[in-house]
Amino acid sequence: MKFSTLNIALLSAASLAGSVSAFVAPSSSAAIQSKSTTLLAKTRGEGYGAPLDNISEAVGNTPMVKVSDRICPAGRTIYAKCEFFNPLSSVKDRLALSIIESAEKDGSLKPGMTVVEATSGNTGIAVAMMCAQRGYPCVITMAEPFSVERRKLMRMLGAKVIVTPKAGKGTGMVEKAAELAEKHGWFLCHQFETEANWKIHYDTTGPEICNDLKDSKLDYWVTGYGTGGTFHGAGKYIKEASPDTKIILAEPGAANLIGSGIKTERKADGSPAGSHPAFAAHPIQGWTPDFIPLVLEKGLDQTLQDEMVEIPDGVAVAMSQSLARNEGILTGISGGATMWAAVETAKKAPEGSVIVAMLPDTGERYLSTPLFASIAADMNEEELEIARSTPNFILEPVEA
Repeated sequence: MKFSTLNIALLSAASLAGSVSAFVAPSSSAAIQSKSTTLLAKTRGEGYGAPLDNISEAVGNTPMVKVSDRICPAGRTIYAKCEFFNPLSSVKDRLALSIIESAEKDGSLKPGMTVVEATSGNTGIAVAMMCAQRGYPCVITMAEPFSVERRKLMRMLGAKVIVTPKAGKGTGMVEKAAELAEKHGWFLCHQFETEANWKIHYDTTGPEICNDLKDSKLDYWVTGYGTGGTFHGAGKYIKEASPDTKIILAEPGAANLIGSGIKTERKADGSPAGSHPAFAAHPIQGWTPDFIPLVLEKGLDQTLQDEMVEIPDGVAVAMSQSLARNEGILTGISGGATMWAAVETAKKAPEGSVIVAMLPDTGERYLSTPLFASIAADMNEEELEIARSTPNFILEPVEA
């Protein structure tokens, strides 16, 4: 067997059928084979298990789902690691759990302290969840361009959201969080620098992937980066457990910070001293801030990646929409970008290759972004034609 013996007992992931590009009408055989061809991890109706003590216990053990040949190139297998199965629907739930629990253990986070962090949204939502569960006040700084639904979700969870000007980019929101922490004596999460970030992925995400493929193999693991924690931690574990696995790291073509070869200048605490010269605005929210995070840099220093892939403009949104329409998998722009890189990897891979792609979050985080820009709220002509095909309850459009 390819993987080394693992000590953590984890659930096996369900393998379900799915699809690619704009809608592709399924062949008759694909349409007939709608039921799962493998056993579910647990029989429906069996129950989850014993009731959990709190919501943080629901973090992790996310399933991998097989992608159908409507997206996956023939003769290859792609599994999507669906991180939107975490309680607040993103991979960042792992990070927030690790940061809060590590700080509680080492005494740097004390009862009643306010927790503050800079975020593009998902980390803030996850930190707000953990603070709500543990009883800590929470303040989040977030740059203006990120989706408004993320702000509302954090406020729904009880956090205060401080929006920083667009001109300040990611470094601006990071510096604002640091200023607030110093001024008020708050606990700063330091998601871009803390070892608690990558360690949770070494302890959970990597082992989950390897355990769920214990009877198979893993030829390629594909991921992008925001803080770099998933890449660093899960990548380190996968390389130790399965040295032959190739790790593919993706970043936006418009903001190829790693590809530029230019390092980020840092302050004494490892945070960025300024914006990276190779950065340009890109639509993949949660990926590639305007600096190379220290967590990412330390993973790169170990040469965990075997190949870098640049994501061209437009393909991430197209692939996210394709996953939704053909597979029933609703993931965000970053998930679309990662799946595009996985498909491109599969096209070049030897026949029989097995590829795992990380899907960091849910598409519902992106309702006000380019992912949904082409999705209308009102009925189109085709829908109106269906409505008019029977005589009653027809909502005709109001002429302007």
